[in-house]
Amino acid sequence: DSSFPVKIQGAGLDSFEMQIYGFWHVKDALMNLLSRDEVFPRSNLSLSFAGMTLDPLAELQGLKGLKSGATFAGGRKPYTIRAARIHLARVLDLLRASGPQDALREGRSPNSNVHNGKSLKRSLSNTKTEANNHNGTLPEYLQPGSSERPLMALLPHTFQPEPTSFLKDISLSCWNPPPGHRKLQGDFLYITVVTTEGRQCDITSCPKGFFLNRSTEDVFDPRPAQSSPVCHSLTDLLCHISPAFKQALALKNRPPPSPVEALPTLYHTLSWLGPSCASRTHKNAFTRLGVDEEPAQAPDWNEELQAARDLPVSSLEERLQRDRARLQVNSAFVRAVRQGAETVVDGFVEPVNGNPEDPAFLWGGLFMSQGAAVAVFGGERGRRIVQRLELQGVQAYSNIDGLQGLHTLPTAIVDYRGVRLSAQGLAPGLEGSDQDQGLLYGAQAGPQESPHRRRLLELLAQACKPLSLQRNVVVKPDGHQVPLFTSIDAQGLLGADGRFYVLDVFRTFPADANFCPEAETENQNYCSQYGLPASFVHKLCRLKPQLLQAFVQHKSAPLGNKQVRAACKEVGSVSDIIFEMRFNPNVFSPGVSFPASERKSLKLQQRLLKEAAAFIITHQIPAFLDFCLQSHETPMDGVSLKQALHQRGVNLRYLGHLAKAVSQSEHERRLRHIKRLAVGEIFNRSARRVFNNFLQGVEVSSLSAAISHFLCCLLVNHFTPASVGEDTKKKSRRRGRGTGSLESTPWSTLTGAELWNLVCQESVETYNITDALGSGPNYLVEQYGLQKISLLREFCLKTGVQLRLRDYFLDHQNKCPIGPDDILNIFPIVKHVNMPTPDASKAFQAAQTSVQKGLLDQAHEQLKEAVYLYGRVCDDLEPEACYCHSLLAKVAFLQGKAAEARGVQLKAVVISERVLGFDHPNTIQQYALLGVYAFAGGEGVLAQKCFLRARLLTLTVHGEDHPYVATLDSCLGLVLAEDHTGQYLRNALRLHTSFFGPLNMHTALNQHLLSQWMCIRGDYRGAMTHEKEALAAFTCLLGEDHSQTQCSKEFLSTITKQAVKVERSLRQAGADCTEQAVECLSPTTETVLEQMAVMTGIRFYIPVKHK
Repeated sequence: DSSFPVKIQGAGLDSFEMQIYGFWHVKDALMNLLSRDEVFPRSNLSLSFAGMTLDPLAELQGLKGLKSGATFAGGRKPYTIRAARIHLARVLDLLRASGPQDALREGRSPNSNVHNGKSLKRSLSNTKTEANNHNGTLPEYLQPGSSERPLMALLPHTFQPEPTSFLKDISLSCWNPPPGHRKLQGDFLYITVVTTEGRQCDITSCPKGFFLNRSTEDVFDPRPAQSSPVCHSLTDLLCHISPAFKQALALKNRPPPSPVEALPTLYHTLSWLGPSCASRTHKNAFTRLGVDEEPAQAPDWNEELQAARDLPVSSLEERLQRDRARLQVNSAFVRAVRQGAETVVDGFVEPVNGNPEDPAFLWGGLFMSQGAAVAVFGGERGRRIVQRLELQGVQAYSNIDGLQGLHTLPTAIVDYRGVRLSAQGLAPGLEGSDQDQGLLYGAQAGPQESPHRRRLLELLAQACKPLSLQRNVVVKPDGHQVPLFTSIDAQGLLGADGRFYVLDVFRTFPADANFCPEAETENQNYCSQYGLPASFVHKLCRLKPQLLQAFVQHKSAPLGNKQVRAACKEVGSVSDIIFEMRFNPNVFSPGVSFPASERKSLKLQQRLLKEAAAFIITHQIPAFLDFCLQSHETPMDGVSLKQALHQRGVNLRYLGHLAKAVSQSEHERRLRHIKRLAVGEIFNRSARRVFNNFLQGVEVSSLSAAISHFLCCLLVNHFTPASVGEDTKKKSRRRGRGTGSLESTPWSTLTGAELWNLVCQESVETYNITDALGSGPNYLVEQYGLQKISLLREFCLKTGVQLRLRDYFLDHQNKCPIGPDDILNIFPIVKHVNMPTPDASKAFQAAQTSVQKGLLDQAHEQLKEAVYLYGRVCDDLEPEACYCHSLLAKVAFLQGKAAEARGVQLKAVVISERVLGFDHPNTIQQYALLGVYAFAGGEGVLAQKCFLRARLLTLTVHGEDHPYVATLDSCLGLVLAEDHTGQYLRNALRLHTSFFGPLNMHTALNQHLLSQWMCIRGDYRGAMTHEKEALAAFTCLLGEDHSQTQCSKEFLSTITKQAVKVERSLRQAGADCTEQAVECLSPTTETVLEQMAVMTGIRFYIPVKHK
């Protein structure tokens, strides 16, 4: 599995070395070859070995004589029309000179660090910041206590040097396409080029390559020009035609990017900020070659996905190829869904049905619809939740490992311009009247018996165990009893392709009894103190699979044999000796009837679901709050809060209960950041629902103005449309257009007070909180410490709005802080099935277990294996691959391999920025870890930049009042110049004490760091005070015999002696010996590094057990 070098020569290339793997096919080696800087943009090459041209599908390990140092020869293959177009696309990639702002223009998250990692020159983006940092001074907004939150410092925004000018223009010729008689002579395309010297040339593409023809604008003459060579690469011909092009190509600074930087991400990662339209030239001369407009038949997404799922899995290599194929198909499917949503909502596709309430569309092999608003599910809110739950059901069935033969349709949901569409692939025999003929299973399936039905029932029964579903019986309206392995809505069908499909799985998981009023009984009101059970805005509240798993584990906590048997009987286990709890998905479902014979089982299931629902309130939410009381890596924004709650099986409809739980806690002050996040998430999710309805009444031509007006009403206190009118009139007068009245439209009359009332109403209906949002945005700032810029960021990420990169001042009531020109775009937000990578995940989990046991060498090998597997399946462009790289860097650091840790961690930072987002909380943590490893390698300046970058992002995402800011400030106090050390360490101590109290490891270490710094400054009295606090905490937490406690005790003794010595010296001999005394108390680099590692959670102090 390890790589080895081979030599590549021929095809007009200078000889060079390339790393290959034995498991590669020849086509893999070719793809790697074509991505090399030495080869790009050449294409259509072949490889030969030992004088034989290799088949692209052949395996390299099957080549006789292949070993390290072997030589491969490159060869030029004749072009086809398709290959010629691909070559042109590669040439355009070269000419477009992509930069960091290109990702932003497309709404993608960029990676803001440079590829070689020697200098994160855009880490603070602002050139002034860079200069100040080198001079030893820091900008005000990065210092503790500052309320300034400049967005311009987040991303590159200054004018970049003009990209090298290769050509003035390149486009398809006016003589294209070739006439019939020229096609018969091999002409593919005619291209017109205007060089920087002003020369206009016409070029012919043919099987041998490219040559200059004699055509002009007025005369068609396809014959080759005199002395014009036929070049296999278009760039070679352009170098022959234009000396300026040749010089520009030679001078082009194109360092070879790593694969994680060069490869496209599997899924779109939204950036809520983008470059100003005024800061760039909109003209793009290199888009008129038609290489992106190849007409193609609509893909059969279902066949592609199912074919990938059906690939063999008997060996590791086969499983890796299968997982990669599934991931690539799903990625292409999601890209098509994004494009299809824009096309449909923008009005370019006509509906295929005549129902204006539920229009359906066919586009690009996708079936897209909004779904019907059914009253029994809760109308409009119910319609949206059906789509989301259907996706979750598809995800659940897709995650079942080892279940071959049961299929789900490729599914995704997309939100765009306030409209939610469900997108599915088309399967043969599952549409229209054909669907009824293939119906084998479900409440609507007629009585039948066939081998196909028996096989489908076997598959559904197998799926019940991993899904924790109980076989149940329901009664149809005609009295007929139907046995089910799923919810009553699900249908099992046999497609025309011979595959079994399960559809309508939106009620796969059992109901949440906390929001089923019918769950309340006369004798048992199990959660009345929490106001539960209660009604909800829709009728489809379901428990999450993570909650079911946690509840089962809680119930099956270590029990004896007799206890196991009793517990099995109590919960209705499917076995008397093995504790296996399952749930009936149809209990508490409106309109579902059960036979009388199932009454006992039904009561047991009802009690079980009530207990599972109560488990959320009594265990999961308190456990989450306990975690937040102890951990520094607590949620930082709405996304990370959602992820943390979902990991514990807590739905976001419990945000109101979470906020109340914090308010009722004795540790409310220490949990204020969690309450802040909960209220902020309630606000933004409520505002998004109002925004979706708001957009439906806006014309396309007014979208930018309407969105900016909505944001002003949302975030500016007491904002009124009058300010919009006055501002518009002033602009009109300046432009000389008079002072005509502003045209009034329904959206433009919305006021801040009206919008706030709508948002508050939504929050009360959904989250059952009253008066929590107050009367305006300023209340959220004053009461909870929320930042308006953080609320703006969250709102944009939830709705797909991209803003112009500039600083926004949201407290001006007399002018619009956000104008129409600030709305750059609105992007589709796609929720899709996440394809598992089981082999890589198992290796990663095994490594995590080894780390917990302290087996670092074993963990290092397991992590290298996991990294290899992730690279094979997803090219490392997945969140789990990022976490794996981060843990590998940590283990390497603990083994003393600082250089390896730094290199791997830099890759983790790039992956996180590209896959999760440049300002995602995980990216912030990865930057901080990179700072530690950079410091370990002697790169102090790089370490400073990493910590400052992490602090800047944290301030924007959440604000200063967060535990992780204390971690960052402690690290900054260790790496910055002495002039800044004190303010960061004091701020860190203030935050640590506020969130964790004095008897906390990080608080104690912070006291020790302050004591160190005060010693260096000569303030021995203050140093003794802080060290006494540190010693008391270390003694309590670690024991008197712990090395850190002994170190603190010795340091305190040394401080005392030094204080006496210095004072005596000052009295007797002046200050001559003071510097020597201070110098010996300065911590070593090794000590500072260990303190930094403890602060960031890389190392832990283990208490000494008292004998």
